Amino acid sequence: MVTLNADIGEGYGRFNIGMDAELLKLINSCNIACGMHAGDPTVMHNALKAAIRNNVSIGAHPGFNDLWGFGRRAIIMDSNDVHHMVAYQIAALTGMARAVGARVSHVKPHGALYTMAHVREDYATAVALAVRDIDDRLLLVTGHGSLVADVATALGLRVAYEMCADRRYAENGQLISRQSPEGIIADPTEAARQVISFLQNKGIVTASGRVIPANIHTICIHGDHPDCIAFATEIRNALTGAGIRMKSLPSHFH
Repeated sequence: MVTLNADIGEGYGRFNIGMDAELLKLINSCNIACGMHAGDPTVMHNALKAAIRNNVSIGAHPGFNDLWGFGRRAIIMDSNDVHHMVAYQIAALTGMARAVGARVSHVKPHGALYTMAHVREDYATAVALAVRDIDDRLLLVTGHGSLVADVATALGLRVAYEMCADRRYAENGQLISRQSPEGIIADPTEAARQVISFLQNKGIVTASGRVIPANIHTICIHGDHPDCIAFATEIRNALTGAGIRMKSLPSHFH
C-alpha cells in the first residue's frame, strides 16, 4: 500500500499556481500551503473545500516566509523563530480546516525548510516541536535519513516517510540537488518506473543499482510542476498495473 501526495493551494491572491482541481482527482493526500511561501486565507479555504469534495486527506505544508522565492531559498534563522513560524502555519490551517468541518492529519514542510531540517538538528527540532505543540496526533512527513524523523520519534510523534517521484537520489540515499542537471526527472514514464522500483525493492535504488532499505509510505508529486497531471496519471497507472493499492496517508497508521 502507498499514498500519492501532492502540494496544493500554492496560489496567492489572483495568481493561480498548479492544477489543483485535476490533481485532487488523482491523489490520496494533499499538503496545503499555509500562507508564507504561498497561499492566503481564501486560497487555503478553497483548497480545503476541494480536498473534502475529493475525499483526500489534508496536511499542512509550512514553509519559509518567502513568496518571492516560493520557499525554495535557504534562510538562516534562529531555531526559536523557525519553531514559531511552523507552529503558526500549522495552527492557521488547523483553524481553517475546523471552520469547514475538516481535520488536518499530517504536516509536511515545504522546499528549503524541508531540506534544511533534513540535515540541521536545530531546524529538525524546531519543526518537530511545532508539530507536537499544536497537535501530537499529527503525522510528520519527511524523507529517508532525515534528522526530523529522529527528533520526531524521540518526541513520540508518528513519522511517515516519502520519496519524490520526479527527483533522483544520490548513492548515499539523499536527494540530488535541484541545481544539478541530474537532480530532476522530466519524463513521467521514467518517474513511474522509479516509483515501482523503489516500492518493489523496499528502498531507494541508486543509479548504480544499490538498494538502500527504506520505509516508503508516500510518493510526492510536485503540484507546481507544469506536467504534474501527466506524472500523477502515469504513476497511478503504474501502481495499478503492479497491483499496489493506494490509500490516504492516515491509513498506514490505523
